[in-house]
Amino acid sequence: MEQRLANTWRLTVNEKKFVETALESGLRIDCRRSFDYRTVDIKFGKDDGSAEVHLGQTHVMAFVTAQLVQPYRDRPNEGTLSIFTEFSPMADPSFEPGRPAEYAVELGRVIDRGLRESRAVDTESLCILSGKLVWAVRVDLHILDNGGNLIDAANIAALASLLTFRRPECSLGGENGQEVIIHPPEEREPLHLIIHHLPIAVTFGFFSYESSVVIDPTLHEEAVMGGRMTATLNSNGDVCAIQKAGGEGILQSVIMQCLRIAAAKADELMSYTDAGMPMPIEKQNSKGEKATSKPEPEDAPEDNNLKTSPLGEASAEQANGEKTLKDAVKAKNRKSRRKSRSSSGPS
Repeated sequence: MEQRLANTWRLTVNEKKFVETALESGLRIDCRRSFDYRTVDIKFGKDDGSAEVHLGQTHVMAFVTAQLVQPYRDRPNEGTLSIFTEFSPMADPSFEPGRPAEYAVELGRVIDRGLRESRAVDTESLCILSGKLVWAVRVDLHILDNGGNLIDAANIAALASLLTFRRPECSLGGENGQEVIIHPPEEREPLHLIIHHLPIAVTFGFFSYESSVVIDPTLHEEAVMGGRMTATLNSNGDVCAIQKAGGEGILQSVIMQCLRIAAAKADELMSYTDAGMPMPIEKQNSKGEKATSKPEPEDAPEDNNLKTSPLGEASAEQANGEKTLKDAVKAKNRKSRRKSRSSSGPS
């Protein structure tokens, strides 16, 4: 059994049976449907680059800082982006202070792969003096409460903090023009980071019985699920990263259906976060206004949030995709059972 984020969470036999029976019936213990997200609440701090995200009972806080450092020799014209995680023992009894555990390292790598390796942040714009000084941006993720699906919550928190972070403006001066001058906010307006796209992480939980695929698993569901896959996509549907953390095997057809559903989820989460976040430089016009128009709150449907409906009123294409995904999982499970019967029969 893989070491999951909820690896030390213990359920009684009755609790485990209750969760599994509900999932077999197409229900979830928090009254959500299989492809519904929990409520997403984003709060911004007074300082630039700070944000808090509540995904149901999961609570993550993110801070962004930057400092001038020497660049890497192989990339003298690029700054750096680093992700660091801190698991507080008050968030979960299984979290221990000190050296990061395996699940803490996995969380940081998944977020890092989705943000840094997809080149969402323009690192070339962080260069101040080629080969000598660049900005090193650091994102610190603090897990304050573990209610399940830490990856998606931490990813949203990282994006929210990066969108609100502003670095001091710098200029070159001195006798030889090689002296870096950092201007305070009172003298020159700080600069937002240039962000090309927003990678959104969507996590699927897989179970060993039929039609057992859910989005945004809770802590109880993580304790009984057999596998997990996180797909990171942007609003254009581009796949930035995929993480399959062991456990149950997944057919290729199931993965493709998951990616289709994840693309729709990423687009919805994007529109949800756009309502409360200031746009980075690339997403603003010359006047600082949003380049893409968004529907006004009064024009949106009454249930236009992530509390109970993953896509508001789900489209026919989305519903067909979810039905096809369940059918593919059923076929995979039937095939596995036939193999187990044939292997256990007389030789």
